[in-house]
Amino acid sequence: MPPDRIVSYFKIGRMRGEVVRIYHVVHKAYPWSLLLLLMLLGACSAKYPQLPTTTGDARFSTQYLIGPGDTVEIFVWRNPDVSTSVPVRPDGHLTAPLLEDLPAAGKTPTELAREIEEKLSTYLRDPLVTVIVNGFVGTYDQQIRIVGEAAEPQSILYRDSMTALDVVIAVGGMTEFADANKTSIIRVVDGKQKQFTVRLDDLIRDGDITANVDMQPGDILIIPEAWF
Repeated sequence: MPPDRIVSYFKIGRMRGEVVRIYHVVHKAYPWSLLLLLMLLGACSAKYPQLPTTTGDARFSTQYLIGPGDTVEIFVWRNPDVSTSVPVRPDGHLTAPLLEDLPAAGKTPTELAREIEEKLSTYLRDPLVTVIVNGFVGTYDQQIRIVGEAAEPQSILYRDSMTALDVVIAVGGMTEFADANKTSIIRVVDGKQKQFTVRLDDLIRDGDITANVDMQPGDILIIPEAWF
């Protein structure tokens, strides 16, 4: 290596909750290399505000709404011939005996049962219907979507008290290429989309529980790929 070239290894500790490792070659003939280093460090800082640490008891669930992909079991008392189990189609409708193209998505099981009773009353006397939902896909606004460098990117149904740690476990963790401390959550706040930084690397690899945050229905969790 020429005498005028120095190889330096910079390990910068947490900056706004991130651990950054930068290999930098400094050439004595170029004094602006320090400026370049400062620009790189600035680019590594968090771009979005952070969310508060989880309380562990956040509750955002409402009544469960049937969604496309759910399986609906229709039980009609004393009428086994019209009792059946059917899927909700991608267009949100279902078809069952004596029921054709009935809208189901966006309704509670009880609401759907009462509507089926009304439809069946044309053919049966005082039908009594119970609707049981299986599969639990739900509507999009009840789901959390995880994309990017998750081991198994997918949509999962929100449950009360769900945190970022619960979501990471549900998708099987992160890939080795994840830039986990630059993970972000896209969330609708007061009718507008906002983006927040989540320090998943600190949470998962360092065990920093202060980096754990509450999730909400409709959240999108984006785990980016590291660029170095």
